[in-house]
Amino acid sequence: MAAVARIMGVMESQMIRPGHLTAHQTARMLGVELGTVRQLVRRGRLTRSGGTPRQAWYAAQDVAALAAERQARDAA
Repeated sequence: MAAVARIMGVMESQMIRPGHLTAHQTARMLGVELGTVRQLVRRGRLTRSGGTPRQAWYAAQDVAALAAERQARDAA
């Protein structure tokens, strides 16, 4: 896989399974800082669904559900 990524000129960390988001993308979608994403994982509010020990992936569906929950809470 890494060899294919090098041949294609793409870093391995940029090759993400469809339906998943990086930690940075997750933070942007939730409107929070990267540290907050890590706190959400520690608190059990968000679960990693792949990646590497240094490059976490999160299921886009889980992130969207959490974003909707946070928006509903903020609107109340």
